[in-house]
Amino acid sequence: MSAPVAIVEARGVGKVYPMPAGPVEALRDVSLTVAPGEYVAISGPSGCGKSTLLHLLGCVDTPTAGSLLFEGHPVRAMGEEERSRIRLRRIGFVFQRFYLLPMLTAWENVELVQSEAGMPAAERRARTRELLEYVGLGERAGHRPSQLSGGEMQRVAIARALANRPGLLLADEPTGELDDETGEQIGDLFDRVNADGTALVIVTHNPALAARARRRLAMRSGRLAAPSVVAGS
Repeated sequence: MSAPVAIVEARGVGKVYPMPAGPVEALRDVSLTVAPGEYVAISGPSGCGKSTLLHLLGCVDTPTAGSLLFEGHPVRAMGEEERSRIRLRRIGFVFQRFYLLPMLTAWENVELVQSEAGMPAAERRARTRELLEYVGLGERAGHRPSQLSGGEMQRVAIARALANRPGLLLADEPTGELDDETGEQIGDLFDRVNADGTALVIVTHNPALAARARRRLAMRSGRLAAPSVVAGS
């Protein structure tokens, strides 16, 4: 039996940003394969390229060198419309500062991305109810972000990221705005999401969160600086 196609694969990717003072090389010859259902954490100092790599894996940006495949298809050959479809339907994003729409309730924030994907109304309602219960916020569905704690907002953001049943969840410093206890709760939720079959790639400065991943990578100066550390090995 052949191995499953990687959900995302970077092959020797580099990323250079043109700047007034001269080009800045954010990534250098980075190769990374993420299998379906895998859990990967990437750690390293600020400015080392972690977020840039996450943006490439999420098809938000394209590399200036090397190649990137999403579910076996070269991202460079895709038009913006196709990449937008992948970001909406196949990839979920979780950010440090939540980025919930402040005028919408928790329910509406989760339902909106399903509407954008063309999901029928009855299915949207059922999925939104399911997800808010999944993240423990069924009773807070009618609250706006200003009425929620930081941990609750991050739970809503995770529910929103899962709304269209993505195969890959990308999280950029997801506990950076949270206290240790709340960060542990979010870590527990990520463990559950991964156990339910979603692949995770998390960028984090939090060693406790990184330790939960089955594969841990270190990044330095735009490169993956150390071999994978596999939990239990």
